[in-house]
Amino acid sequence: MRRFPILAACALSVTLAPVLVAGALAQQPQAQQQPAPYTPSVGQAGKDVVWVPTHDALVQQMLDMAQVTPQDYLIDLGSGDGRTVIAAARRGVRAHGLEFNPELVELSRRNAAAAGLSSRATFDEADIFQSDFSRATVVTLFLLQTLNERLRPILLDMEPGTRVVSNTFTMGNWEPDQQFEGTPSCSSFCRAYKWIIPAKVGGNWQVGEGRLELTQNYQMLSGTLTVDGKAQPITAARMNGRQISFTAGGRRYTGEADGNRMSGQIEGGGQWSASRAG
Repeated sequence: MRRFPILAACALSVTLAPVLVAGALAQQPQAQQQPAPYTPSVGQAGKDVVWVPTHDALVQQMLDMAQVTPQDYLIDLGSGDGRTVIAAARRGVRAHGLEFNPELVELSRRNAAAAGLSSRATFDEADIFQSDFSRATVVTLFLLQTLNERLRPILLDMEPGTRVVSNTFTMGNWEPDQQFEGTPSCSSFCRAYKWIIPAKVGGNWQVGEGRLELTQNYQMLSGTLTVDGKAQPITAARMNGRQISFTAGGRRYTGEADGNRMSGQIEGGGQWSASRAG
């Protein structure tokens, strides 16, 4: 009996084995490569501004200027990679960032998680001009002056005493309450400006039998105090949040505004109080 067909079949089986194995390997799914972590580029385009990170030293200076405490709630408008929010959270502050770029938001969340601060440092993808940040006691920002001026009426409607600190750019004709000019080692984006939201006290006030007339320009005041029928111009007059101070008739008045009432002390002895006329 001739067995050549069987031998041929065995030879064919041996020949096909490597091919079948190679085919099986080819059909196995290859391990997917993980994409590289997102890394922002200085100067990359954003919605309204290009992205430039705030120097870490200036972040700390801005938080010092704002005098943040764990009782504060800080909101960073245009929070970028989250460094200001995370730096505030390191000080025990509850802080939140609003950022338009979703990749920067995710990067910020990763950075907060890596620092073990996700419970205090949070972030949302948002348009700052469509967001409600009225609960903040501190607002930080690094935007252009034109954007600051668009935000100005929103900020001025916030709770008196709220602190606003800006990297480099001002609020137009709203003079800052404090400014920092940087250090010799810093070459760009080194300044910081702080404003304290003033209570709105412009108008006429009844002071005993007299009258206090105030004209308000942001935190600055002018006007007259009329006592015993004699009108005296007020000088060195300003608001510091709810705190009011002015000089009239050679005497210094200090006090606090609370809605439609004000009260305080007169230098040299005595007290004063006023209620909004009308």
